[in-house]
Amino acid sequence: MSVPISQMWTVARYVLWQKIRGRARYPLVLMLEPLFRCNLACAGCGKIQYPAHVLKTQLTPEECFAAVEECGAPMVSIPGGEPLLHPRIREIVQGLVQRRKYVYLCTNALLLEEKIDLFRPSKYLTFSVHMDGQRAHHDFSVCREGVYDIAAAAIREAVRRGFRVTTNTTLFDGADPAGVRKFFDEMMEMGVEGMMLSPGYSYEKAPDQEHFLGRARTRRLFGAILSNRKKSWRFNQSPLFLEFLMGRRSYACTPWGMPTYNIFGWQKPCYLLQDGYARSFAQLLAATRWENYGTESGNPRCANCMVHSGYEASAVHETFNSVRGLLAVIKAAFFNGSYANQAALEALEPPQGRFTPLHISAGKEPSPTTLARSAAQTYRPADAVKL
Repeated sequence: MSVPISQMWTVARYVLWQKIRGRARYPLVLMLEPLFRCNLACAGCGKIQYPAHVLKTQLTPEECFAAVEECGAPMVSIPGGEPLLHPRIREIVQGLVQRRKYVYLCTNALLLEEKIDLFRPSKYLTFSVHMDGQRAHHDFSVCREGVYDIAAAAIREAVRRGFRVTTNTTLFDGADPAGVRKFFDEMMEMGVEGMMLSPGYSYEKAPDQEHFLGRARTRRLFGAILSNRKKSWRFNQSPLFLEFLMGRRSYACTPWGMPTYNIFGWQKPCYLLQDGYARSFAQLLAATRWENYGTESGNPRCANCMVHSGYEASAVHETFNSVRGLLAVIKAAFFNGSYANQAALEALEPPQGRFTPLHISAGKEPSPTTLARSAAQTYRPADAVKL
């Protein structure tokens, strides 16, 4: 695990204080979406499928600060859309850093080198760069050729300037475990602080609905990827959450652990589902029928979800909820994923469909240029907004 000691201590102290206060539901990370518009049209994303007038709307810095203070979470993730398209993103980030919030600015990095001078290195600021795999796989998943190279150059420049940099990777059905492991090597060579992983979630608005993982296949895929891992790999996530993805642990969903605030308000119940909005965080906690969500609820929309926004807070809660949980984290960190799991790799069928980096690298499919162009043409948003 590659989280700075100061950040780990802040989170530990916060969680323990919630326990002392007897709070069963509390936020760990605020998912703050200041806008939905983006300069990419990824096939697996449902965020940009809104009408043009919605995509042109954005939160003000004051609205962002009010949500952060109301929520009280020690960490703030700024996804989107593409946050660097926000004309006042510098003010938003500076205001959060001044409030001593640990900020993860999520970006596809197309604009990072151009706008990096807007920011200053700080232990409170991390650029979390979206990287879904090696060059051909990443370009195809984001439906544009050349994005991997632009993002890689931006990562190297940010690292050179002393910024904290992590990557966030979403894996879909058909991902090649061997290719993903080589991708980890590439990211470590670039000098990133750590990597974050999550299985893809089937947004209702996402153009591609065919390649989202079921729970059993998620466990097999992540079991193959994360078993016998190299000691050089660093992950910016709870070790227990990684074990959850591998099928070594079971957790109930805690969607209140990573609440979402965007241009519509506080989203019910979580970052992934939209069942209405609350006017305040307190109303979100009180008015949401949490028993209707999570795999235990029987809600079909939650049946295959193992996404970090629902389950990583559960893993963090276990860490500090008992001595047993803390010892489990120490054990997981000590063994560093050295679990023998060849069966998980052998159980995977050969990758099928469009997300097939094995076939690309073997020369059995059209070139990455052709694939990226085809994907971009297929998944062009219906209501495009000029950026």
